[in-house]
Amino acid sequence: MTAGSAASGGRSRSFVLGVDSGGSGLRVALGTLDTDEAVDTAVCDQPVRTGPAGIDAGHLLEQLLPAVRRMRERHGAGNGPEIVSVAIGAAGMATLGRQLRTELPAALERELGVRQLALAADAVTAYVGAMGQRPGAVVAGGTGLIALGTDLRDWRRADGWGHLLGDSGGGAWIGRAGLDAAMRAHDGRRGGSPALLARLEAVFGPAPELPGLLYPRTDRPAVLASFAPEVAACAGQDPVAADILREAAGHIAAAAAAVHPKAGLDDDPYEVALAGGLFRMGEALLGPLREELSRQVPQAPLVPGSGDPLNGALSIARALAKGDLRLPHHPALLCVLGDGPAQ
Repeated sequence: MTAGSAASGGRSRSFVLGVDSGGSGLRVALGTLDTDEAVDTAVCDQPVRTGPAGIDAGHLLEQLLPAVRRMRERHGAGNGPEIVSVAIGAAGMATLGRQLRTELPAALERELGVRQLALAADAVTAYVGAMGQRPGAVVAGGTGLIALGTDLRDWRRADGWGHLLGDSGGGAWIGRAGLDAAMRAHDGRRGGSPALLARLEAVFGPAPELPGLLYPRTDRPAVLASFAPEVAACAGQDPVAADILREAAGHIAAAAAAVHPKAGLDDDPYEVALAGGLFRMGEALLGPLREELSRQVPQAPLVPGSGDPLNGALSIARALAKGDLRLPHHPALLCVLGDGPAQ
């Protein structure tokens, strides 16, 4: 889309904005009311800071506003196209998003003139990216793991409690289990895996040095998760690695079962979708996961996710602007502020 095509009859078109704030950085998508695809995107590689007050609203704005100004300049004359709604999905919004909910509405109205704002947990934008506005359940897996389900009246959440308290079956969980098996092999303890020990030493160096490399890191979950693909690569030949992935599959299916809205006997069963990089590990994980889902949620067909959290945020912004947001509001998961749909 060119700057010349952003206006019709000398009048700027109305645009919507989707934002995904995660552990790897900030992503922004500009879209229109009448098309599903983004017309422009931007990536800010620096993750938004989290401090004692939670997610830092000022740091998010420092990255977001310049990116939006550049996109508006590319897609319209003067001040660029009008942005009528914004949806921001952020990792940790449910527990760390108080400052965002307090400060962003006024700041975005002042800086961008937005008419409506939705603040969502990244699990919600992952849900919408994978499932749209249909009832069902989505398991979002990456470094961590969270499951979210809805019957369009209420949300149900399972896990997403971080690598110390949960995220069972996620990337950090798998990586830690693999490193534990490697260290057991190094010590000669039961449950060890020589194959995983060899991969530990290839990736991190001598096994006795691993604690000194790992414990001082502030990004320990990401470091643990970086070993998960090594577990998957060994699973075809190593029974210990295969058992780790089977146990992970059981945890993932249990999270899906906990949030899945059970349809009535005469209703079509609600689907389960998978979202996130965890599920790109392939059949080593997906094979046992399909088996566990068929056992724990037998009534729910598994469907491939059709999008990611950025697509989900853009879809929420578009539905909000059109007065067609059917998802349940929730003070921590999906908070909506604004003055009505765009005309």
